[in-house]
Amino acid sequence: MSSASPGPDTVDAGEIDRFARLAGQWWDPNGEFRPLHELAPARLAFLRTQLVRHFGRPEREPRPLSGLTLIDIGCGGGLICEPLARLGARVTGIDPARENIAAAVRHAGPQGLDIAYRACRAEDVLRENARFDAVVCLEVVEHVPDQQAFIAACAALVRPGGLFIVSTINRTLKAYALAIIGAEYVLRWLPAGTHQWDRFVTPEEITRYCVAAGLERPAFEGLIYSLASGRWVLGPDLGVNYMAAAGKPRSATGGPAMGSERRRVCNES
Repeated sequence: MSSASPGPDTVDAGEIDRFARLAGQWWDPNGEFRPLHELAPARLAFLRTQLVRHFGRPEREPRPLSGLTLIDIGCGGGLICEPLARLGARVTGIDPARENIAAAVRHAGPQGLDIAYRACRAEDVLRENARFDAVVCLEVVEHVPDQQAFIAACAALVRPGGLFIVSTINRTLKAYALAIIGAEYVLRWLPAGTHQWDRFVTPEEITRYCVAAGLERPAFEGLIYSLASGRWVLGPDLGVNYMAAAGKPRSATGGPAMGSERRRVCNES
């Protein structure tokens, strides 16, 4: 949920306010963000596999992402920033809601995790000429008005040879039935009104937006709820929730990879 002002409409103030009001619940596994806690193992498995594979890291290492610079756009309370930091990545987390960033800082601090949090938008970081090895954006695109402009901003933050990873919800009748009717009104997993079906994004649209932004065609994997196990698993069904990973060609133009510059970009909180 990032934006430039003036510029493309890549932020929805109502969405930011909604999540800001819930900021105190980010780390409650039984609270409003319970679905994200339950999604976490499958999401992290996809992230780890794609990052290790893309950057040629040893799969069995306890900290296979050591040295990689990574930014989580729309990081909320830091649910993904923290495990990525534990895997060795040098993580920056940004979110336009200061309340979310405050919650993330409060949780990470006592654990000694060195995560650079900042209340800002992707465009703010981009204007500072920052680039990262990997850009992660999970469950954010479906809350953004101008999705193509938003993905273009995210992609611009990926250094040449880097990787962009996104997760979102497909715009299908199945997704409407499960992600809205089922999750919001029947099972009450999410507050009513959390999602707007017309903002769900098809894999074809994600592919088009990524290619237009100078990325390669993405690799996709579905996030599927298993009734048998009561857990989310990865699989080929992209009908509802899915993740995608798209590399940026090494010949792509862009700023320098993040190193000492990362500290300059993220000193503001």
